[in-house]
Order: sequence, then structure tokens, then C-alpha cells
Amino acid sequence: MDSDQELPSESLKTYLKQGNISLVLDGYEDLFSDFDPRPYSKRTLSDDFISECKKVVREKKGEISNLELRLLLPKYKRKTSDETIIKRRLKEYFLKQANEKQKELNQSRREGGKWILIGFSLSFLSTLLIRQGNPIFNLPLIITEPGGWFSFWTGLDKLFIEPKGKKPENEFYKNMSKMTVKFLNY
Repeated sequence: MDSDQELPSESLKTYLKQGNISLVLDGYEDLFSDFDPRPYSKRTLSDDFISECKKVVREKKGEISNLELRLLLPKYKRKTSDETIIKRRLKEYFLKQANEKQKELNQSRREGGKWILIGFSLSFLSTLLIRQGNPIFNLPLIITEPGGWFSFWTGLDKLFIEPKGKKPENEFYKNMSKMTVKFLNY
């Protein structure tokens, strides 16, 4: 469908129901932060816009294959030159966020691996200290034994549990970075 084409009311409703994300805007300003005076190519996206996208994506979970963002504006407010810049800005933003979230996930997993390694090392040291049988090694044993367990379990948490909490946001930005943006009249 051509993004400059205006659909009859019923056709528009049917078309929008087929889409993944359809948002009605009063103007291009609705996409961006009110506090950022820079041009569209550099402006910060609005928290309301991001929040609304997250809400719609969460509701359509499982239905999303080729994500399409349909932004509806009054015909008299549309400017093709601005739309090209805005499409590029949206793609850049979501791609940057997807990369950052992936880095956070990888960092969490690396930290988990380090904690597990520390836990194993302390547990191994505890095993060696137990075998010494000398009372002088009791204090280091008291420190290394719980330290080994604590480090090991912290590592497992960082390796498996923490990434689960970050995964939905990572998936959201990954999906949004692959989306197609269309501007439509309403």
C-alpha cells in the first residue's frame, strides 16, 4: 500500500487491524521529546511513544513476524522530506538500543562466568584447607567455604536469572530495529 494514499474509513480500519503497530499522531512532534529542540535527525524519542510501542508489542506477542510501524497523521501535516529523516532516526535509535541491550546481556553472562570461576576457586581452596588439619587454617577455611558457595550461586544468578529479566526489553528493541515504518493519512 502506498503511504501517500488515503483509504476510505472502513478500508483503513481493516488495514490497521492487519498491522502490527498503528499509532495516531497529531504531528511529528508526538514522536519526540518536548524538551529536545534539535532537528528530527538527532532528537530524542518521546518516552510516551516508546512506552506505547512496548505496550502494543507486548499485546501482540507471538503474532509478530515482520514488524510494521504505521504512523497515522492528518494529510495536511505530512511532509515527505521529514518522514524520510524520521524513518532513519527511528531505525538508528532502535538499532542502537538493540545493540546496547545485547551488550548488557552479554556482560551479565560474562560476569556470571567470572563469579562461577571465583566460586569454584574458593571451594577448591576450602577443600585444600580442610585436608590440612592444622588449626591455623580454620580462619581461612571459615572465609573461603561460604565465599565459594556465595560466589558460585551469584554466578548462576547472573548467568541464568538476570538475563531472563533483561530479555523482553532486548527482544523488543531487536524487533523494532527490524521494523518497517510507514506514514499514512487519516
